Amino acid sequence: MFSTQRQAEILRLAREQRTCTITDLAARFEVSDETIRRNIKPLIAQGLLLKVHGGIMLPERLDEPPFQRRMAASLAGKRAIAARVGELVRDGDSLILEGGTTCVHIARALAAHARLTVVTNSIEVARLLAPRNGNRVFIAGGELRADDCAAVGDSVLAFLRQFHVRYALVSVTAIDMEGRFMDTLAADVAFSLAAFAQAERRVVAADHAKFGHSALLHAFGADAVDLLITDEAPAPTLARVLAASGVEVLAGAEAAAAAPSGGEDKERQDGAR
Repeated sequence: MFSTQRQAEILRLAREQRTCTITDLAARFEVSDETIRRNIKPLIAQGLLLKVHGGIMLPERLDEPPFQRRMAASLAGKRAIAARVGELVRDGDSLILEGGTTCVHIARALAAHARLTVVTNSIEVARLLAPRNGNRVFIAGGELRADDCAAVGDSVLAFLRQFHVRYALVSVTAIDMEGRFMDTLAADVAFSLAAFAQAERRVVAADHAKFGHSALLHAFGADAVDLLITDEAPAPTLARVLAASGVEVLAGAEAAAAAPSGGEDKERQDGAR
């Protein structure tokens, strides 16, 4: 395919899919990532496409709400994390799932699962999972944030305390090199800590772009986390800090190996929460 033909097809895909990752485009056209970058460079220069982390989107998407733009950021990494969570969580499991963009991608990846019990503060997570496959979804009430339509406040935290779940799945803004998990909003920190208190396994979902950075608030330390699910393994320095605190890190194909055996799955289903 000539470069100009490929560029036309890339534009068509961007209009159809709203966002495209470099990796997905390279696989579709059976060329290298670098070839795709060369193809999109003039399109970006002409203002026909906008470059985002790991991919492209149409310029008019800048007018969309910030939450929708965050959904497109680090898209390949978030999809990879969501797929790994889909391998870990089994039919019949119970979980608390917050409403950050990574967790919304996780909810999409769980759409084929059945008989899940899901506790959330997110209208979007509830919308994705409530109508499907015999799931039970419990949604917290409180003040809805305009950005992401997630409920926040003391009533949400009190609601969480009613439940005991297999997994608490949360996301963070950053993880610094000392293993401190950071966030930007106090309400999100409070939700994460309350969710962790009600779960057998405390799980953080964070793509590699968040490693080695800091944010406004120190949410919790590595000792509060059982499992970090990511798209790429952290650098050795951070990996050692996490290992010293007993944090299991799943990246790449390792997630499939972490999924429980069928016998354990049946046992958890028999004791549904």
